[in-house]
Amino acid sequence: MSEACGCDNDRPSGGDEHEPQRLWEVGELRAAALAGVVLVVGYGVGWSGASRPVEVGLYALALLIGAWTFVPSTLRRLAQGQIGVGTLMTIAAVGAVILGEVGEAAMLAFLFSISEGLEEYSLARTRRGLRALLSLVPDKATVRRDGTETTIVPSELRVGDQMLAKPGERVATDGVIVSGRTALDVSAITGESVPVEAGPGSEVFAGSINGTGVLEIEVTSTAADNSLARIVAIVEAEQSRKGASQRLADRIAKPLVPGIMVAATLIAVIGSALGDPLVWIERALVVLVAASPCALAIAVPVTVVAAIGAASKLGVLVKGGAALESLGAVRTVALDKTGTLTANKPTVIAVATTNSATREEVLDVAAALEVRSEHPLAAAILAEAGAVRPAEEVDAVTGAGLTGNRDGRMLRLGRPGWLDPGPLARRVAAMQAAGATAVLVEDNHKLIGAIAVRDELRPEARQVVEQLRGNGYQVAMLTGDNSATAHALARQVGIDIVHADLRPEDKAALIGELRQRQSTAMVGDGVNDAPALATSDLGIAMGAMGTDV
Repeated sequence: MSEACGCDNDRPSGGDEHEPQRLWEVGELRAAALAGVVLVVGYGVGWSGASRPVEVGLYALALLIGAWTFVPSTLRRLAQGQIGVGTLMTIAAVGAVILGEVGEAAMLAFLFSISEGLEEYSLARTRRGLRALLSLVPDKATVRRDGTETTIVPSELRVGDQMLAKPGERVATDGVIVSGRTALDVSAITGESVPVEAGPGSEVFAGSINGTGVLEIEVTSTAADNSLARIVAIVEAEQSRKGASQRLADRIAKPLVPGIMVAATLIAVIGSALGDPLVWIERALVVLVAASPCALAIAVPVTVVAAIGAASKLGVLVKGGAALESLGAVRTVALDKTGTLTANKPTVIAVATTNSATREEVLDVAAALEVRSEHPLAAAILAEAGAVRPAEEVDAVTGAGLTGNRDGRMLRLGRPGWLDPGPLARRVAAMQAAGATAVLVEDNHKLIGAIAVRDELRPEARQVVEQLRGNGYQVAMLTGDNSATAHALARQVGIDIVHADLRPEDKAALIGELRQRQSTAMVGDGVNDAPALATSDLGIAMGAMGTDV
């Protein structure tokens, strides 16, 4: 129906205008309600036997109100050579008026305006999702210019600026770290569940969260051309492509309109040559009205709304009829890893110990250091360790780990390379090969163990993949996580096709390649999946993301 409502092309993208949150906030639906009230009053006047001009006047008013929702945009599209179901509805309404059936024309406009309102509501939700992506960029950025620190809005950042990012702050735009070390939370951009260690020379992306140290970053992209801006651009482009594509009613309307026009013209011309011109012109108008797919135009949105309602009872939010139409054609299912196949909740999967310590002692020392940390690995270790007595004088060593004291003993927790794995080197290598993040634990300058933490699979993941493959679907994994983790989890779940270390635009490009072979659905969770979800024939967003993007 987008052809008629004009929502895809007439409304500026990414604007700040208020988007309807509820059905009654949609202008088209308010117009439909008003047209319906006027139409009912007109019917009442007619049934009461009151003045005919008053009745017709009310019908005409209802017609004008309902037609406002689709006739202007239909005419604009006709000027561009585009034909859709709105064209046929306009022809039907005009024909009914010429035949003297103003009430019937008003009824058509009223019913079709309801479908336009439902379509606009669906599109408004999508536009809100685009703005949710941009909300990951902070309102302000700190830069050092001429030796002075200045706070500016991200749109004023220039390539080459020296930008500062403090612990806990989001990075305002893309850049390269000049000084400082940190653990970057890049889950919103790449989908990687565990923070990434970064230091001088490392790339950082807009929307990433600086975990620990103060960073000095050289800006490499302006706010209009950074990672998040490119994500939004890809999503907008793909949604425009989908909006312009013809759905069931429009696919029928495109060849039907010329055919009906030709048939009506032939009836009028040939009939006029053989008989009374007025009679045959009236019959041609009847053909125009009768042949317009009014029932289809009205039935499609009603059916879609019913299907969306049924799905919502099962916990599935469907954003429009196009998604339902695409579902039946899907032959390939691409799955994101983090938050889709996995629970997006890092878990301790193994603890290796030296001869001098037990599993419980290793977890106790690690938890003593992590008890006040907000690092995702800390939550996993604390959940496994249980009650713990915190260490004192805990200090974060940027990009390396933690140090502290308890009972006069120095405790350390950190990554291999900062701490020596020593006798546990082979066990640590095996942990990393299995896609886990390994952290080493020292007690009083002595290595006592290593802990492996990994974002584990959802319990139902393997069964779902088996069912998909059993039903003839090709299944692939697309993830921004590292290759070792991706392949390790893919083997567990039974997926053979794995693409790892992907940025959002890489995922979108791969989905585009898959779509060239056969209809593809993308299942994801996270802002980093938005371009791929938009590029696919059918985008399925897991969890809370489905309400936004």
